[in-house]
Amino acid sequence: MRSINSRRLFSGTGLIVTGLAATLVAMIFPIWSYSDRSGTGVDTLNAQTLSTRYGPLSALDREFVTKVRLAGLWELPAGQQAGERGTTQAVKTAGQHLVEGHTFLDERVREVASRLGLQLPNQPNEQQQAWLGTLSAARGEEYDVQFANILRKAHGKVFGLVAQVRASTRNSLVRGLADDANTTVLDHITVLEATGLVDFDALARDAATASPPPLTNSPAPPGPTDSPSPPVPVSPSPASPSPTYTLPPPATSRPPEDDEPKESNEPKKSESSKGGDNGGDKSKDKKS
Repeated sequence: MRSINSRRLFSGTGLIVTGLAATLVAMIFPIWSYSDRSGTGVDTLNAQTLSTRYGPLSALDREFVTKVRLAGLWELPAGQQAGERGTTQAVKTAGQHLVEGHTFLDERVREVASRLGLQLPNQPNEQQQAWLGTLSAARGEEYDVQFANILRKAHGKVFGLVAQVRASTRNSLVRGLADDANTTVLDHITVLEATGLVDFDALARDAATASPPPLTNSPAPPGPTDSPSPPVPVSPSPASPSPTYTLPPPATSRPPEDDEPKESNEPKKSESSKGGDNGGDKSKDKKS
């Protein structure tokens, strides 16, 4: 009887121990094998990354290069249009910044694409063409408002992509392009907001409800390609070889201290000591 009970107890305990061990293994196995499983972020990165003499070129890098080109294809004409139709000097100034900035960036992106052997688009995408259509149909103050808000919204979205690429890319050419794009996009955001027409509430609502945008079709992998032509139609005024705006210099020293004297922790001299000092002064006068 005792042997039967002992076997039942042992078998029950064994089942519990076996179940706990199986649970532990099930919890550890995914962690141990996660980086090697198909479909993970690392797996996707490795599968879509190409080797170049300037460093690995990821799908996100190629997406970024394409979007820099696309931005110039519609923002250059939009900037020229703002210079002609804008009713305020602030809108005209913003348009001029768009022309100068994207003329510079388009030269840079075509150079980078040529060295990496990437194909670039020569026409804006459907959404960008729709934005140009909306601007072309507007007149007067309505044009100013549409211009400021459409362009500010577009720059806000690409600003996040620039930061992501700059933080993660392993390709030196893409890293340099991201630096130039960051400076240019931030300048454009600033001058668009300086028009005083940007609806920040609408931007916040749009950011809160927006879903991640689908990726543009990745450009062709590196290989011999023809140098892409400049944006069409575009006839910007001659621009300097680099943007006319600069970043503030980095701080090299501590800020100056206040001129006001700081309170001392030393005990104040008594009146008698002051008198002693005066006496000392008199004795000096006598000697002199």
